[in-house]
Amino acid sequence: MTHCRKDNLVHFAVTIISKDRPGIVADVTEVLFRLGCNIEDSSCTMLGGDFAMILVVSHDKPFAKAKLADEFKLLHERTGLQIHIRSLSEEEICPVKDEGELCLVSVYGSDQPGIVYRVTRALADRRVNITDLNTKLIGTREEPVYVLMLEAILPVGLTVEDASALLDNLKKELNVEISVRAITPVSL
Repeated sequence: MTHCRKDNLVHFAVTIISKDRPGIVADVTEVLFRLGCNIEDSSCTMLGGDFAMILVVSHDKPFAKAKLADEFKLLHERTGLQIHIRSLSEEEICPVKDEGELCLVSVYGSDQPGIVYRVTRALADRRVNITDLNTKLIGTREEPVYVLMLEAILPVGLTVEDASALLDNLKKELNVEISVRAITPVSL
């Protein structure tokens, strides 16, 4: 048993993607409610014209993944939602707690291939753990602006100023604005 979850529960990761339309969240959560599942963690967002959901759900034991899959198969047949279910092991359930400083990295500039790769590779090489990442193309058709926002946990010993300096060369090479600032963790 892990220290953060009850041992009488079974956990699943449920991933859903579909062309966006009203009612996707209601359709998915209705299935989970009918089965008696609890949503422990979730993230939902629009990606282009698609809507994506990632959920961690739990249910009292005994409960089989097949029961969840059967109910979502019916939802797929009715709505066309693409659904993937994965059983989670005890080790996968508890969030990883890094001890370093939490920061926000923002990047703005002309759209070009490689911005996400170059920034995340530079951070990964210094063992910075990215915990959230979003990108969006804003601006106009004539002058599109690429925006990358990511939250990351700096390893112990690496400061916000160090991380900012680490990305200075990329600012020049990619001709983008990059800022790094400390943020306060928010718990729901």
